[in-house]
Parts: sequence; structure tokens; C-alpha cells
Amino acid sequence: MSDDEVAASSGSPTGHEPPERDITDGGPDMVQFLAADGTRVEPSETTEPYAAYLEDVDHEAMVGLLRDLILVRRVDAEGFALQRQGELGLWPSLLGQEAAQVGAGRAMRPQDYAFPGYREHGVAWCKGVPPENLLGMFRGVNHGGWDSHEYNFHLYTIVIGNQMLHAVGYAMGVARDGDVATGDADRDTAVMAFTGDGGTAQGDFNEALVFASVTNAPVVFYVQNNHWAISEPNDRQFTIPPYRRADGFGFPGIRVDGNDVLASYAVTRYALDRARSGQGPTLIEAFTYRMGAHTTSDDPTKYRISAEVDAWKAKDPIDRMKTYLTAEGAIDDAWVEQTEGEADELAKRIRKACQTMPDPPHEEMFAHVYAEPHPLIERESASFADYQAGFED
Repeated sequence: MSDDEVAASSGSPTGHEPPERDITDGGPDMVQFLAADGTRVEPSETTEPYAAYLEDVDHEAMVGLLRDLILVRRVDAEGFALQRQGELGLWPSLLGQEAAQVGAGRAMRPQDYAFPGYREHGVAWCKGVPPENLLGMFRGVNHGGWDSHEYNFHLYTIVIGNQMLHAVGYAMGVARDGDVATGDADRDTAVMAFTGDGGTAQGDFNEALVFASVTNAPVVFYVQNNHWAISEPNDRQFTIPPYRRADGFGFPGIRVDGNDVLASYAVTRYALDRARSGQGPTLIEAFTYRMGAHTTSDDPTKYRISAEVDAWKAKDPIDRMKTYLTAEGAIDDAWVEQTEGEADELAKRIRKACQTMPDPPHEEMFAHVYAEPHPLIERESASFADYQAGFED
């Protein structure tokens, strides 16, 4: 038996044959306001429940969303470049998922709390986390890089699906604090939990849906279906799309075009309003695509074909927004040039901040192991200090 035959029989990635159907087609249930060619989609029964959430989004606001998309993509590109140059140990790229993240992030109010995975750089941007702060953990100089309570944006979670339970627990606390359904727009609070399609297979994810359902927690589950859980395609992860998973737990599930920032924004606003007003959880599936590797340690050419990537390039979230706003007369070449210049300056700032990050004192690795003093840790800390003292400067 050949290597390819072995791979196919064992179910390994190299034996994967892409499905014959168009995997870029989200189907009739997918909410979309801006088509891939940059034209507005005609109103329909699918979009009607969410259209009101775009009524106050004028051209100026849309230009702001496009600026977010461009700057977030540049932040991501700089993170990738820094890893390749040895400045970071790892970088998980969001290339292709900018609209899903910016749409969701901008829909949140300041008091809303986000629980990310490890790829939510766009949500972090919208919540005000300085981009350079994202790099500390991946450079290995800190355990997070920002104060989660300052930004209402939790630290990145590497354990797949773990953050979903954290989010539900926090949402249950919000409800017990009485910060739901008060009618005060500055007080009512919702929680968002972000994961990828691969995260839906985790026990933590399903347990979180149970707790959210039975407690009517003010939480929005946001699944970015980028079609690949590292090297595993959708057809090896589930037999029904993620948004329909909500049916079994008794709350709404919505599929949105995750490459359409307007649709992502409108649907997320709708779901957050439900949560804040005491109507309970919602599951949103943002139908998008991971254009790059899972992380910089991954080689996607080993498990997916270039034709698939090319098909998704035609649905690029930035290109469609540029096309639409240019046709509307809201932006021109000068605006694009200026914004790209702003992105260049942002990249320079991030690069300098990364390269000049101070290493943490060695003793810090022992400082937060236990809440109280611990004899073993104290002995290990003292021994390590003696060891370090033996080196010349």
C-alpha cells in the first residue's frame, strides 16, 4: 500500500479530498448585506431581522470599519513577520477573518466583556488593547500582556474551548449582579465568547452551552468557522453547521457572512441586545476562511489545495468594502494611500515595541505559583538565583 493510500485509509489530512460542493457558499440561511463583488444585497427574509441595526451606520461609520480592517490586517502581518525574523516564538494569523472580528468587536459596548481564544487580534483592537501588548506572550516575556479588567478583554486562552466556560461563568455573575435588563444602556452588560470551528468539538464548548441555556446567561457564542481546525476540515468535524448546534440547547443560532463586516456587525448587535435585555444566549457562526496557516508552526500546503484558497481570495473582506465605499464616493485613492501610510506607521511602532521589550526578572517565574509562601518554591527560587549569579554579565 502506498503512503497516500495509508493516509487515506487512516483518515489523515493528506488523504482529504475537498467536497465537490462550493465550500464558499454559506447557503440561504446566511445573513449577508455586502456581496463579494462589493454590491449591497437585496433585502430578504433572512436579513430583515438585522437590517435595523445598520440604519444608524452611515458612510462615515463604514469608512471607520474599513480603516479598522486595514489596520488590523497590518498588525497581523507584522506579527507574522516578527515571528519569521525570530522576534516571536509563535504567531497565530487572522488573515481573512478581519471582518468577522471587527464587526463583532465594534458591536460591543465598553462594559461588554470578551473572552477570546488566541487569534482574536481584531477584537482586541476594537476593545482598545494596544497591538504591541499582544506580542508579549508570544515573545515569552509575560503571561498575558494587558490588564483584562481595564479593557474588558480577557487574556488569550491557548487551551481550546476553555474560554467558553469562563465566559458563561462570568455572564452568570453579571446576571447575579443585576446588570441585565435594567434599561440602562450604560449598565446592561453582555459577554462574548470566541472560538473557532474546531472548538465546537470540545467538551468545554458543549458544557458551556448547557450552562448558558439553563441559566439564561447574557452571553453570545461567536464561532469563527474558518473551515480548518489546524489540518482537519469541516467535514471531519461535524455533520451539521455550527449555528444549528444552538437548536439542541434551546436558543437561537445564526449564520452570518464572516467576510462581510456590515453583516457581522449587525448580527452581533442584535445578539448582544438580546443578551443585555435578559433574553438569554445566542450562537453566531461567522462563515469565513483562514487564508494563512493555523500558526507559524503550521504548513497548510500539506493538507489543503491552492484552488480552495484562491476561491476564498475572491471573497476578501477588505476588497469588497473598498469596492463598495469607492462606488459610493465615500473613499478615493488618496484615502486608501493615507490609511495604508497610517498602517505603515503602526507597524513601525509595533516592531520597535517588540524589539525593545525588556526581559522579565528571572525570579518572577516563582512569584505567582502559589497565593501564599511555599517552602519548596522558596528553595527553588533561591537555588535558581544562586545559579544565575554564577554567570558573568
